[in-house]
Amino acid sequence: MKIIGIGNALVDLMTQIDNDATLENLNLPKGSMQLVDGENSKKAIGATATFKRTIASGGSAANTIHGLARLDSPVGFIGKIGRDEMGTFFKEDMQKSNIDTYLLESDTPSGVALALVSPDGERTFATYLGAAVEMTENDISPDIFEGYDILHIEGYLLQNYSLISQAIKTAKEKGLLVSVDLASYNVVEDNRDFLNEMIDQYTDIVFANEEESKALTGLEPEESVKHLQNRVDIAVVKTGPGGSLVSMNGQITKVPANKVNVVDTTGAGDLYASGFLYGLINNYAPYECGLAGTILGGEVIQHIGAKIPEELWDDLNNQVKNLKDRD
Repeated sequence: MKIIGIGNALVDLMTQIDNDATLENLNLPKGSMQLVDGENSKKAIGATATFKRTIASGGSAANTIHGLARLDSPVGFIGKIGRDEMGTFFKEDMQKSNIDTYLLESDTPSGVALALVSPDGERTFATYLGAAVEMTENDISPDIFEGYDILHIEGYLLQNYSLISQAIKTAKEKGLLVSVDLASYNVVEDNRDFLNEMIDQYTDIVFANEEESKALTGLEPEESVKHLQNRVDIAVVKTGPGGSLVSMNGQITKVPANKVNVVDTTGAGDLYASGFLYGLINNYAPYECGLAGTILGGEVIQHIGAKIPEELWDDLNNQVKNLKDRD
């Protein structure tokens, strides 16, 4: 089975800050994803220029697709970039991972996500969407989905109702399953009505963390996953150190988290989705799907940024692929 992702094509600037006063000075609530314009993006990047920083292709769906590619799964990605250095970097970074890219281009600068990582590992985003947000429903055509089985959508796109509506309807017409990662509690709060309609009419798989599931359902994790069980085929609610709850095949399964040293939580949910979806398309049992997600999600949080270092993937491939032989 092949998976294609759609999301904001962003370049991640991962920045380690030494205290949370930096967030206060930039008026950024800790743990949130704030959209900023080009001017404020430059201001925030400049104000944090003295801190340690890394660069990588990013965006929630792109991170998930990248993780799947590293597990040797055939994948694609739909997004929009600027005709600039950042856009070229994004495209090349994806293509060298054997990801089929469907990247539209714009004269607007490429999107940049400035991720400020606090000493406790919590991350706060100041995101300039730039060209990424210019994707429209007219950019979606049925032929893009040819040969794919699952469309994976990041929650950050929920603010673009017409684009998402066109994407999910077209994907459904082509026979794809629709997977949605809710991405951020404030995005869920701002788009709850549209999201509820989308979940009930078109969505097969939902990924959420504790805050996102509560923003959507008003319920605590165990009640939330029971609620979602009645609405979608597969629901996953992640509770950080508490592990994850997986609703699949009419049953709810609890999957424990691995005890690891948390350096930076960026990409935890994205890479969990990579592992889980890998398990799903390879016919793993629900518990093993959750474990595959836990292995990758638990690894990425031990490093700065939303990417797992290249040298670790051989071992991770073995761990994830050996899960199928457990039973």
